[in-house]
Amino acid sequence: MARAKIADAVGQQAVREWLSAQSVGDAEGAGAGAGAGAGAVGRADGAAVGAGARANGAAVGVPRTVLATAVRYTLQLLAEKVPGHAVEVRVPPFGAVQCVEGPGHTRGTPPNVTEMPADLWLGLATGTLSWDAALATGKLHASGVRANVSFALPVIRP
Repeated sequence: MARAKIADAVGQQAVREWLSAQSVGDAEGAGAGAGAGAGAVGRADGAAVGAGARANGAAVGVPRTVLATAVRYTLQLLAEKVPGHAVEVRVPPFGAVQCVEGPGHTRGTPPNVTEMPADLWLGLATGTLSWDAALATGKLHASGVRANVSFALPVIRP
């Protein structure tokens, strides 16, 4: 059964909270002042919010429910932006979507799979982390000739 669609206001708030936590975590780690996480969050064509996602994908002080909502919302945006069934993007344990037009699959493991931890996904989804930087962490696993979904990222602009 499909999960109910997450409302933009709810999803954007979760992403905003995650970004704010990343900004504070990055600033504390660098010994600098607090980040600019209080701005508005919009879809990929929308307004900006300051933040620096940690390239290693490490979680920084955000409740699990907020993290889950932010992940599911950004996965939802990805599926809306590039609909299809050729690639499966997995962010365990929070969610997975099929996206990108092309040959689909109906049973078993799909031929094109991208899997990563939640914070790594949110960094990619918000554009605060590049695909190459995510690959360099060793935590982004992309298998299959079409598994690279960087052309569709970010799905929400910080």
